[in-house]
Amino acid sequence: MSQAVKTLLEILDPETLEGNLFRGLSPQSGWQRVFGGQVIGQALVAATRTVDARPVHSLHGYFMLPGDPGLPIVYEVDRLRDGRSFTTRGVRAIQHGRAIFSMLVSFHRDEPGFDHSSPMPKVPMTEELPSEEDIRKNILPNMPDAVRIYYERERPIELRPVEFRRYISRDHRDPKFHVWIRSTAPLPADPAIHQCVLAYASDMTLLDTSLIPHGRTVFDKSIQAASLDHALWFHRPFRADEWLLYAQDTPNAFGARGLSRGLIFARDGTHVATVAQEGLIRQARDTAAKNQPR
Repeated sequence: MSQAVKTLLEILDPETLEGNLFRGLSPQSGWQRVFGGQVIGQALVAATRTVDARPVHSLHGYFMLPGDPGLPIVYEVDRLRDGRSFTTRGVRAIQHGRAIFSMLVSFHRDEPGFDHSSPMPKVPMTEELPSEEDIRKNILPNMPDAVRIYYERERPIELRPVEFRRYISRDHRDPKFHVWIRSTAPLPADPAIHQCVLAYASDMTLLDTSLIPHGRTVFDKSIQAASLDHALWFHRPFRADEWLLYAQDTPNAFGARGLSRGLIFARDGTHVATVAQEGLIRQARDTAAKNQPR
């Protein structure tokens, strides 16, 4: 197992303080604020640990304050409902005595029902795209420094973007982005771990998609960007250590907020999850404004 994936699994294993209280740590990676996917993943783990033998089917979260990576995050779970078919949990992430994130999570017992889904877009498969070695050798050197550093960093989630050329130019493009994702090493068999890893990964690249029609990225120093809310629905079983296509689009941007959506498919075309997120995409007055609390 790679060190990055080992670290991710440690991050997604918050300490149980008592029945409804958990404490999560952040990797000391030098980031000025906690990655949103980490908070989503840890909150989901905390909620899952208060539910017996029932898989999560949806979550809806709001980011309220930037997380401080230098301090632990306390997760407080509220056992809102335990029904025959559905279980509902509320989770608050707390730092400095204030809530930085709040999430509702719904769990649903397995049962039969109607079945239909969206078709997977026709895009190149991973073996048709430049390999990891090709990307590092021929593509990354031509990308802006911020983009290159992001993709060169050792990470638990491998990203294989289809439209990677959007990072090289400021051309205004169709409001769509496709990226293949998977963990960089095999994961334990527990389906709940795969759901939590995908919850973590679902915050990657999604906000950035809302800037595609404007020829910009969140890596631009003139852009102040932050996730505001995040919704995720799990539809069918999957493995997060196998390639998944994250097909994203952006139907709207207005008033310094951008809306992005994502459909997640297994390689065989199975629609496994759906994501929606609204985020702040503000034109910063200066570089320093990027790091100011929203």
